[in-house]
Amino acid sequence: CLKQYVELLIKEGLETAISCPDAACPKRGHLQENEIECMVASEIMQRYKKLQFEREVLLDPCRTWCPSSTCQAVCQLQESSPHDPQLVQCKACDIEFCSACKSNWHPGQGCQENMPISFLPGETSSGFKMEEDDAPIKRCPKCKVYIERDEGCAQMMCKNCKHAFCWYCLESLD
Repeated sequence: CLKQYVELLIKEGLETAISCPDAACPKRGHLQENEIECMVASEIMQRYKKLQFEREVLLDPCRTWCPSSTCQAVCQLQESSPHDPQLVQCKACDIEFCSACKSNWHPGQGCQENMPISFLPGETSSGFKMEEDDAPIKRCPKCKVYIERDEGCAQMMCKNCKHAFCWYCLESLD
């Protein structure tokens, strides 16, 4: 029973700290990594460690994800001003982007988070834009990381910030 509970939480990506499933547990403790490792298969344990790493990056103000849909590397921010918009150059794919809005770097301009982005899939050089719903890649409305949808239902969960939203209208489902 405990093994199934732990596997479900890891597979769904809902928890990085797995607590006792008994609501009346007086200790309200969390399972240790070595305890989890004894219960689950190695591929599930790898997923758990990946989820932990993604959570660490999300919570670290000096690190951010590369917004490129083909890269997703972790990029370092300047420690002196991690909350201010700054130029970030991804060491893996060499793109330059704004740390605040994840758009192309825009020196001398404020972040334009709600403005259409000229390099989104579905746009052509003629200025004709495909229907938004037809685009296979969109940005998470919360963290602006690219998300690709192959098929399935419209309920999406960002792998970066765990924000749940509707693919079509981008409204929050949290």
